[in-house]
Amino acid sequence: MSVSKRDYYDVLGVGKDAPKEEIKKAYRKLARKYHPDVNKADDAADKFKEAKEAYEVLGNEQKRAQYDQFGHAGPQSQGFGGAGAQDFGGFGDIFDMFFGGGGRRQDPNAPRQGADLQYTMTLKFEEAIFGKETDIEIPKEEECDTCHGSGAKPGTQPKTCTHCNGSGQLNVEQNTPFGRVVNKRVCNTCSGTGKIIPDKCKTCGGSGRVRKRNNIHIKIPAGIDDGQQIRVSGKGEAGVNGGPPGDLYVVIQVRGHEFFEREGDNIYCEMPITFAQAALGDEIEVPTVHGAVKLKVPAGTQTGRVFRLKGKGSPNVRGYGQGDQHVKIRVVTPTNLSDRQKELLRELNDISGNDAADEQHDSIFTRMRRAFKGES
Repeated sequence: MSVSKRDYYDVLGVGKDAPKEEIKKAYRKLARKYHPDVNKADDAADKFKEAKEAYEVLGNEQKRAQYDQFGHAGPQSQGFGGAGAQDFGGFGDIFDMFFGGGGRRQDPNAPRQGADLQYTMTLKFEEAIFGKETDIEIPKEEECDTCHGSGAKPGTQPKTCTHCNGSGQLNVEQNTPFGRVVNKRVCNTCSGTGKIIPDKCKTCGGSGRVRKRNNIHIKIPAGIDDGQQIRVSGKGEAGVNGGPPGDLYVVIQVRGHEFFEREGDNIYCEMPITFAQAALGDEIEVPTVHGAVKLKVPAGTQTGRVFRLKGKGSPNVRGYGQGDQHVKIRVVTPTNLSDRQKELLRELNDISGNDAADEQHDSIFTRMRRAFKGES
């Protein structure tokens, strides 16, 4: 039973006219979300693989053009190029020859940039606010020190593949109803590298690369937030054939705090005060990430009132100023009162009567009446 593939544009969540940068951005967002190192859900690996496959097609102009015209059943699928072409008597080869379906393969010996790497770092709340410097250990492939990337045993050299003369491709002739056509195929002898290694390096097994663990010094900027990432240029996988290395992307995860909450550059907290403090007013001490500060609570403060402590939030990660801290007041109703406390509260209630409640009721009733009448 065959399972149809989802449309690549739907997979990445972009429109069919999306520019290349939007496609790349959408893929990176999905990669961060479903990467198996970050997401442990059962279907995360499949979704990561699906997004990667979609980006490999839509991120390549030639493959995208073929996909836009033919969909999943295009030149990359069976019947148009690939192994299934021979089932159609070489029709795929003719299509490639007239419409450029295959095109020229990249020189197997040309320099190529190394792959990018991703690392997830978890920070404490305060570390994200103030930034930090730290060392991380990254496993990655690097050029073999024994053979210096050639893959050959020291004292020997790779040889040019005699089957393809170093091109990595073979010309395959086929007879078709339209005549004899020539199509290019990857050389099976050298696997498209254009080189043969008679005596392989024992350290890397002929690959020219070995996996190592590298310590990399990372500077986390102050004000970085959950989900943001840092690009460390040149710290990805080593390049191929002398090409430049890829980049390292450090994705930040920030742990929650038991007292503070953050939205952008602003920090929020809730401060409990007693009924007496709310009624009479008081000066209280409020914790901030920058240290404790004094806050004057005026008499008659109600639950839910918010005070702003200017400049006590997080610095902007791009250097655009400083956020604030917003303090929400919560008046705590006393419990487990002693007899003396109950006596004093009854006395207070007798003295004040219902004046305060009536005044508040009248105020609310007045506002409601204005609202019904359309008055401002």
